[in-house]
Amino acid sequence: MAKKIRIMLVDDSAVIRRLLTDILTSDPQLDVAGSAQNGQVALEKLPILNPDLIVLDVEMPVMDGLETLTEIRKRQPRLPIIMFSSITERGAVVTLEALARGANDYITKPANTGNMGKSLQRVRDELIPRIKAFCQHLLSPPVPAFPASRPLATQSPVSPETVAPLPAPPPPPINPPPLRRPAAGLHPHPRVDVVAIGVSTGGPNALAALLSRLPAPFPAPIVIVQHMPPIFTRLLAERLATQTALPIAEGAAGEILQAGQIRLAPGGSHMVLERQGSRVYLQLNQDEPENSCRPAVDVLFRSVAAVYRSNTLAVVLTGMGQDGLRGCEVIRNAGGQILVQDEASSVVWGMPGFVAKAGLADGQIALPQMAREILSRVRINR
Repeated sequence: MAKKIRIMLVDDSAVIRRLLTDILTSDPQLDVAGSAQNGQVALEKLPILNPDLIVLDVEMPVMDGLETLTEIRKRQPRLPIIMFSSITERGAVVTLEALARGANDYITKPANTGNMGKSLQRVRDELIPRIKAFCQHLLSPPVPAFPASRPLATQSPVSPETVAPLPAPPPPPINPPPLRRPAAGLHPHPRVDVVAIGVSTGGPNALAALLSRLPAPFPAPIVIVQHMPPIFTRLLAERLATQTALPIAEGAAGEILQAGQIRLAPGGSHMVLERQGSRVYLQLNQDEPENSCRPAVDVLFRSVAAVYRSNTLAVVLTGMGQDGLRGCEVIRNAGGQILVQDEASSVVWGMPGFVAKAGLADGQIALPQMAREILSRVRINR
């Protein structure tokens, strides 16, 4: 019999523990090994239950999620932990701190929408793929963490923060496409006038590591899509502002894009670029989610390619799913450059892996070297 993934639930609400148990045990590959009502009890049960993954509430009495996470990391540095957070300012602040302290990912609790069935389905669609992605090595035989996707037009509406299941990467071809190389005698790369970054799971820490290594002044604007709900993206921008020498903020509709500035797509809105004369403006819209995401990387990347053509540098960092793949195809067709984070340094090699396996990447770069590679390409022809 195939091994099941053993999950420990830590939440002070008995109702939430029951609901999560029902959601998880509906999947034949998952097993709820046990639960705890606070962090102190969780630490006592940890060596007894020996779980493969923990779902950890952020706010609890006696010992909260941050304290519990810190103690678990001392004892089991590699045990996957997914935070269970409320969509509130405090919930977002604590969740970002938890990610910085070593949590692998997070999902948000159901909002008071009046449709409990839909809310529970969202939790299921977000939580189960993450668990399987982090514990893929335990599944025998290996199965995709994402079921086959449906055309967007047939999908039911989703909330902005939803990150629904996506298809697993196709097996790499026997003779994979080579990395793109410049023709002999030509300058290795065209001038870069914009850097567009797409990232999801593992993104806050990856962005901090990357942006902290970029110097000021920086000769091009940087635009970013990080899959996160409203409130979270604003607080992420504020947090990153303390870790980089470059000015960073959420993008605002009608704002002129300027070299040396970083703009992060606000949660719940697609962010696009639009040229008017010699100026490029940021615009936001509430169009349908793509890849079940809003903001979506594909949306941003397509608009960047339309405005900057071959002078685009796209960077795809760690993340689940395939958002960014179609946008990278457009950027490549426009003559732009594409870098992806390598598998070894990615939390989940989904988004960058899709692009790499499609033969669209100019290079697979380890996260610690990504800033240097970006800078070398941006400075060419200046």
